Amino acid sequence: MSSNQYRPAGFKLLPPVVKNLLIINGLFFLATWSFQSVFDIDLPRILGLHYFQSDYFQPYQFVTYMFLHADFYHIIFNMFALWMFGYLLENVWGSKRFLIYYMVTGIGAAIIQTLINWWDFSSLQNDALLYADHPSLDAFVGFVKSYFPNYYEYHETIRGFIGQWTLSPDNPAFASQSVDYVNQLIKLQMDVPTIGASGAVYGILLAFGMMFPNMLVYIYFLFPIKAKWIVILYGAIELFSGISNNPNDNVAHFAHLGGMIFGVFLILYWRKKAIS
Repeated sequence: MSSNQYRPAGFKLLPPVVKNLLIINGLFFLATWSFQSVFDIDLPRILGLHYFQSDYFQPYQFVTYMFLHADFYHIIFNMFALWMFGYLLENVWGSKRFLIYYMVTGIGAAIIQTLINWWDFSSLQNDALLYADHPSLDAFVGFVKSYFPNYYEYHETIRGFIGQWTLSPDNPAFASQSVDYVNQLIKLQMDVPTIGASGAVYGILLAFGMMFPNMLVYIYFLFPIKAKWIVILYGAIELFSGISNNPNDNVAHFAHLGGMIFGVFLILYWRKKAIS
């Protein structure tokens, strides 16, 4: 390997923290599937990060959420990035510092995601209160389309209710029931957990770009690009995707940015501490 080209070593040569994180994440992924199929236990509901107003929220979820993954592609992407970039970082920093960095960026990502959720849910709850004061068929359809497009398109109960209300638009019972539906939809949204190591992985990507900005990394094993440009590109994509706020997008883009933000501050703190 030349000095400006990067290829990580094989699994046997991995430093201990990266290797154990790969193993732990793999075990949790298998446990998620087996607990659900064998014992009907939903691990993401227990260990995934829930909004603090959800009935399922627990403080320990700020840590446990990062060891769960939604599907095979989710865990493969995250673990590949952990293996690819974490290998060199742990060898340079040492295992203790690397583990601290991984946990800080992962928890930091959860904190940022919680703040974003608070902002979104505050707006949603305010609009729900306004709707409750003046419920109507058109307002209900607009509310559900805006905040819960998947429910409007695919949820048979919601669509059936709208159809019945259309036949009797002046019936006050439908208006009262629509307020209950709005509150139920908000609660369902609050109960959706955030899972995945992506926040910590994006923090690792950020660290790699700051530590080795001019090192060439081969995208899809074919296209060489300097590490600093990878960080800028991925950061820009996540920022744009987060601001776009596509309601059909189930990716926690601001959690990814949160891992990068906490990573920047931690690296700058360590550098300042080393100088002083």
